[in-house]
Amino acid sequence: MTKIKGMLTIEALHTLVEQGEIETVAVVFTDHYGRLLGKRYDAEFFLEDGASHGTHSCDYLLTVDMEMEPVAGYSFANWELGYGDFHLVPDLSTLRHASWLDKTAMVLCDVQNSNAHTPTPVAPRSMLRRQVERITAMGYSGMGASELEYYIFEDNYRTAHEKGYANLKTAAWYLEDYHMLQGMREEKFTAAARRHLKKSGVPVENSKGEFGLGQHEINVRYANVLTMADRHVVYKQCLKEIAEQLDLSVTFMAKFAQDQAGSSCHIHMSLWQDGVNAFDGERPFGPVKSSDIARHFLGGWIKHTPAFMPFYAPTVNSYKRYQDGSWAPTRLAWSYDNRTAGFRVVGSGASLRIECRIPGADANPYLAFTAALASGLDGIINQIEPPPIFEGDIYAAQHLPRVPYSLREATDLFAASDFVRQTLGDDVAEHYTHFFRTEQKAFDNAVTDWERKRYFERI
Repeated sequence: MTKIKGMLTIEALHTLVEQGEIETVAVVFTDHYGRLLGKRYDAEFFLEDGASHGTHSCDYLLTVDMEMEPVAGYSFANWELGYGDFHLVPDLSTLRHASWLDKTAMVLCDVQNSNAHTPTPVAPRSMLRRQVERITAMGYSGMGASELEYYIFEDNYRTAHEKGYANLKTAAWYLEDYHMLQGMREEKFTAAARRHLKKSGVPVENSKGEFGLGQHEINVRYANVLTMADRHVVYKQCLKEIAEQLDLSVTFMAKFAQDQAGSSCHIHMSLWQDGVNAFDGERPFGPVKSSDIARHFLGGWIKHTPAFMPFYAPTVNSYKRYQDGSWAPTRLAWSYDNRTAGFRVVGSGASLRIECRIPGADANPYLAFTAALASGLDGIINQIEPPPIFEGDIYAAQHLPRVPYSLREATDLFAASDFVRQTLGDDVAEHYTHFFRTEQKAFDNAVTDWERKRYFERI
C-alpha cells in the first residue's frame, strides 16, 4: 500500500514541532450537519497532554441548529441536564498535516461519554463505527468513495452574505462538463485544492468541470468507509478555507439555483474479504457477473433507501435536486452504467461496485455510509433480492417508485421505520427525527425571497 502523503505519526509530529514546522493542532469532530467543530491546540501542549488525554466540549454541540442555537426537545442534552461535557478522544490514525493552513496539523476525534468513556451513540462517527464493527464481525471490510460536487463563485463569503446570496458571480459563464478550457480558468482554486488535499492525507485522483456554471468535482482515492468519511469532511473544510484565502467562495448546497444542475455526493461501495472484492463472482448480474453478496447488498440498499432518506438528503434544499432529466436520480431502480438510475452498478471483476447517486453534496458522510452499510448488510442477512435491472431512460419510467418529495415526507418515513429503530436504537432514531423535524420547522417559519417576489405587490 502506498504511503499516504500528509498523514503523521506522533513521532513525526514531535519532529515537526521541534523544527518549528507545526505550531497548531486542530482537534475536531463533526456535528449532525457534518461541520467540523473543536479546538485549536498549541502543538507542544497537544503532544504533552491532548494526544493522550483528549479534551472536553459542551454536549450541546450535538443539539444545535445551523445557527449554533441550542434546540429544546432533545433527551441527550438540554437545559434541565445542564448541558454538560462529552469527551473528545483523538483518533491518532487520522493525524495529518493541514497544509492549507499555516503550520497546522489536524486530528479527528471520536465522541465519548465523559463518565463512562463509551461512544456517544448519537455522534455521527460513533454511528458509522458501529456499522463497521458489524461488517467486521461478518468477516468483511467496507470500501467506498464519495464523489463531491460544488460550485465556485468569484464573490467571497462575506460579500455573498452581504448580497443575501443573490446575484452571485459564478466562476464560469458556460457549461463546462469535462471542458478543459473553461476548467483551466478555475485552476487558481482547483489546483490549490488538489495540491493541499494531497499534502493533507486526502489522495487525489483527478478533477473536472461539471454540468453547472462554475460547478466542479475533485475525486479522491477510495478507502475503507470510515477513512473515506474522514477524507470527505477534511475535503470540504479544506476547499472552503482555500476559497476564503483566495477571496472566493464555494457551496456544497444540493441545489444552488433552480436553473442549474444540483450538486451530488455519489457513493461507491463494495465489500471486501481477505483482500478480495466480495462482490466479484460468477452469477449473472445484468450484463456482468457477481456474487450473491453483491446482489443481496444491492437489494437491501434499495429496499431501505426510503426509510433512511434523511441520511442521504438532510435538508429542505436537498429535495429540490430530484428533478427528472437533471442528472439527479428520481427513481428507486438500478441499472448497469446508466446515469439516470438511483443505483448504478459499475465495473467488473475486482472493480465491481455499486454507485448510489441519491445523496447530495450536503450529506453528512458518516450518516450516509451508516445508512448504506446497515441497509446492505440487512440485504445479505435476509437475502433480499433487488428489483429486475432496468434498461433505458429511468426518468420516463413513471411506474417505478420515486424518492421522497420533501424532507417532511422523508422524516415521516424515517420516524415510522422499524428498521431504522432496529439499526440505530430508539434513542438515536428519536434524536435524529427531532433534528430533521427541527430543520423542517425552521424552513416552515421562514419568509423567503420567493414569497416576497410573488406576493409583495400582487396579492
